[in-house]
Amino acid sequence: MKFIHLLYVPTLACDMACRYCYLENKTKDKMQSFEPLETLKFAVEKFKASSVVPFNISLHGGEVTTLAKDEFHSLIKFISSYYSENYDKISNAGFRVGKPHIKTNLLSIDRHIETIKEFNVSISGSLDLPLSLHGDFRVTKGGGKTLDKILQNVELLRDIPNHKKVSATIFEEHFQRTDSIISDIKFLHKNTCLDMNDFNFMIGFDYNSNGILHALNQEHQVEFFRKMHSEFDGTELDAGVNGAWFNEFGPEYCTNCDNCGEKFFLLEKNGDVYSCVRGQGHKDFFYGNIYETSVEEILETARMKIFEAHNRTGFDSKCAACEWLYLCKTGCPFVKNHYKSGKSYTCLLQNELYKSRGYEPDSNTSETVYDYILKNHPNLATDFKPTVYQENSLLDLISKDEKLKYVYDPETFVLEVSGEKFPLESQLLKNARRIIHIFEGCEVKIRIKKEALEAGSPYPQNNSLYVQLLSGDCHVYGDEQRLKQKHVATLQVYKFVLEDMEEDGFYVYDLTSFIKSYRKFLSEENPNNIFFTTADLRDYHYVKQKNNAFYHIAAMNLPFQNAEFYYSEGL
Repeated sequence: MKFIHLLYVPTLACDMACRYCYLENKTKDKMQSFEPLETLKFAVEKFKASSVVPFNISLHGGEVTTLAKDEFHSLIKFISSYYSENYDKISNAGFRVGKPHIKTNLLSIDRHIETIKEFNVSISGSLDLPLSLHGDFRVTKGGGKTLDKILQNVELLRDIPNHKKVSATIFEEHFQRTDSIISDIKFLHKNTCLDMNDFNFMIGFDYNSNGILHALNQEHQVEFFRKMHSEFDGTELDAGVNGAWFNEFGPEYCTNCDNCGEKFFLLEKNGDVYSCVRGQGHKDFFYGNIYETSVEEILETARMKIFEAHNRTGFDSKCAACEWLYLCKTGCPFVKNHYKSGKSYTCLLQNELYKSRGYEPDSNTSETVYDYILKNHPNLATDFKPTVYQENSLLDLISKDEKLKYVYDPETFVLEVSGEKFPLESQLLKNARRIIHIFEGCEVKIRIKKEALEAGSPYPQNNSLYVQLLSGDCHVYGDEQRLKQKHVATLQVYKFVLEDMEEDGFYVYDLTSFIKSYRKFLSEENPNNIFFTTADLRDYHYVKQKNNAFYHIAAMNLPFQNAEFYYSEGL
């Protein structure tokens, strides 16, 4: 079962024309043929049929409060019922079950105040700070002012026990009025029902601002952070400045993911699925349409597109030496592609935050970097692999034995799943565990270096590719009564067959049918295992175990290059 965070966009329409809106002039609802509730219900049911559970459903836009009263009410009622019906499933998976939540500009929430009261709707609103700039940048489509109406609507929430908060995006123009921002935070905390300990800063980047606003450079980001702490540490807003205000730049948020395409999704009313509000409307972050595309294909496309987004920007050499990579994960792939940079656009701010909050710097940077590289830049894996030799250690024994080199060589076998290549390592030498998701319909191939079939083989033509497939479920085997993964199947493909499948110095063999034919014997709960070697290298490994006590101690029964994987039907 897979759990996802789902943003739902029931309308693209908006009653404001903010100067830096990420949707630009697209805030008109051109999807009238789709009913807001019907699309959400359809999506949830289709996800459910594929064992995918949204643990959070939030309404985004456009502006959700521009919906008709009955449409808004039916959506909120459905989400409230969904949480009630799936409470145990979601909470047992470790997620907090909340209330229906909306992201809003706050201009029209008075139209829906009864629904907000009825279902205790959680609200996240947007303001410009300082308030003196709100009138310049957050206006109606006719250019009218909005601040007075928004503050009146905030007052309507005073006696409602729902969760309510606001956020503000900081550009250079806002930063230049930091003192006014401080004054307005104090004003809002004292004179409205908003608890400004629960408030978020976001850092704007120069996207869709049409030159009106300018991105805050990293030095000013740090200066702003320090100024807020200087002003509010030890005050009644201490919890905010040391918590929610800058949480977006900590490891609690979406950027602390190796691949955010495995967890975060945005669904529009017409069924289109994107990465998030940043990627909304962009082809490189479009995952498919829930009405037209299978859930499995949407999930795989999401993972691949985020993987590709990270790879387009490369891996910054400074990240390779960073003791905070384990928290940062190099930042948002959308923004990295916008800036054509491999680093987070808030890198210095994040470093400052990690230190101020007492996070421990990584003492195993090389291993962490290698783990990240394996997941996001596997083509660079060889360059970043940590190497530590000790006398008579496994690495030492391998370095002294040319035949053992191929038993463990991380470049000899490459698994290819729907075009994505995964260089395989021995499970004895891996510094990080990686699990691959294979869906029925994916093309699965193994690439083996041609020279590996000649290595240490007295009669190469008698040699063969040797594949062992194991279930993730376990069974007690032998006189030793050892609990081991269940052996499912062994496949041998001889050299003369492989010679018809040569490509760029590799023999390439299609495993799609082999894996599919044994799918009913594979585990759905635990990662399955598939090992690769050659018949002669396998024999050499066991002879070496018998003749060398050090190797016998250092190695194990199945040291060969392997991949752990889940196999799912449906694609």
